[in-house]
Amino acid sequence: MVDVLAASPLLSMMVVVAVGTLIGTIPFGPLRFGPAGALFVGLAVGALDPRLGEGLGLLQTLGLALFVYTVGLGAGSGFFRDLRRQLPLLGGAVGVLALVAVAAIVLGAALGLTPGLRSGAFTGALTSTPALAAATELAGSEEPAVGYALAYPVGVVVTILAVGAVLSRSWPARRDRGSVAGVGLVDISVEVLHPARIADLPEVAEDRVRLSYLQRAGRTRVIDPDEELLAGDRVVMVGPAEAVAAARERLGRRVSEHLAHDRSTVDYRRFIVSRPALAGRTVADLDVPGRFDGVVTRVRRGDLDLLASDDFVLELGDKVRVIVPRGRMDEVRELFGDSERRVSEVDALSLGIGLAAGLAVGLLTLPLPGGASFALGSAAGPLVVGMVLGRLERTGPLVWGLPIAANLTIRQLGLLLFLGATGLASGQAFASAAFTGEGLRVVVLALALSVLTAALFGVLARTAGVSTARAAGALAGLVGQPAILAYANGRVTDERVEAGYAALFAVGIIAKILLVQVIGS
Repeated sequence: MVDVLAASPLLSMMVVVAVGTLIGTIPFGPLRFGPAGALFVGLAVGALDPRLGEGLGLLQTLGLALFVYTVGLGAGSGFFRDLRRQLPLLGGAVGVLALVAVAAIVLGAALGLTPGLRSGAFTGALTSTPALAAATELAGSEEPAVGYALAYPVGVVVTILAVGAVLSRSWPARRDRGSVAGVGLVDISVEVLHPARIADLPEVAEDRVRLSYLQRAGRTRVIDPDEELLAGDRVVMVGPAEAVAAARERLGRRVSEHLAHDRSTVDYRRFIVSRPALAGRTVADLDVPGRFDGVVTRVRRGDLDLLASDDFVLELGDKVRVIVPRGRMDEVRELFGDSERRVSEVDALSLGIGLAAGLAVGLLTLPLPGGASFALGSAAGPLVVGMVLGRLERTGPLVWGLPIAANLTIRQLGLLLFLGATGLASGQAFASAAFTGEGLRVVVLALALSVLTAALFGVLARTAGVSTARAAGALAGLVGQPAILAYANGRVTDERVEAGYAALFAVGIIAKILLVQVIGS
């Protein structure tokens, strides 16, 4: 059986991915390893024969690049929007890594480990492949790789446990923006008792409430954004429950007969944004009131139901809820495209250009003191470029964003390929050193570094006033392990998890590459 697997690297990979996915679904108390199961199965299979880990470098790089690039696309907009809020967290994270590096030097010396093994334990506990490359170049031996292989599983397990602990807690998030995932939308019908202009309602002016239907003198139509509401009018309000309740108090009282239930003259439905020309455009750019006498109230993105404010930027695959006069549905459908098939396809041109740009940026090398060099590599390069392109949304005819379903599919595939290949490639080194006295000391050092990183970062996140969701994602990014991000996303539905990951991932890689030079010397 081993000979068969050794003769077919792709067969080995698929076996590892399948069995690893199965193992990842098994609960160990409150913990499920999820995609990280592929890593541990890969380590076990790779330990059987050295041939099983050969020739997987390209597959490993491809999987990692696909994963981090799609994460960057998805998180780029949120990262740049919240960058100012996250600056204290970014600066503090570099300080945490510096303290962990000092601990690696001091504890490693106390345990009698060589500088090469110390640097390997540091990079493994923080799961940083680019930093391992820098450590190996500096050491000129395989010691850092051995330390990395022993410390890597320890870093993954300890950090997954730490992320689970963070997500099970609650603390004040004074500096953090609330999650749109946690805000449900409601719609109610209200009778106007206090006449007012729609634009003068604070909740409407702040884009926290949208109005859609208007019934006046027994006739129902779509409301005009500049409407003057009169006593006796009935309107439909859409938005978060708290904002809708505040707007209702200003206007009048809720009525039990919901205007949206009468679809004889005004109708509504969701349309899929499948026309590439609309990606990166705002709801206001569509001019639905002027062109169709209608209004856009909600956008469904993945599992999130979002309020369609005027400055809301549309992405391919969004499902937009539009209220229009009954006879104009076909015109609106033509505007959005409304094609499931179109949004299931990937624009290979923009994906290829974006990935190529990311990998090219990763190849750029900067010299460092002492003859060493620094490069973002295939991990941070595509992530940084993906974040920038995710913020831009489009450049001329090129739409950088992917439909969310395609993004998540590519992301999952890339993650499983990377973890499976990493496990197979590291299996031999892990097995050869795992059961020796020196190997045990490396594991002890890795355990101490992982626990110290999680503890210091937990204190930092709470002090910085960020939410537990952002803290969990940021810890996964600081450690730099995609499986930890996948675990956090499996625990909560919150866009701040990926924003935190993207913010700390690139910064963490840069800091770890610089610090490992000090440890290894």
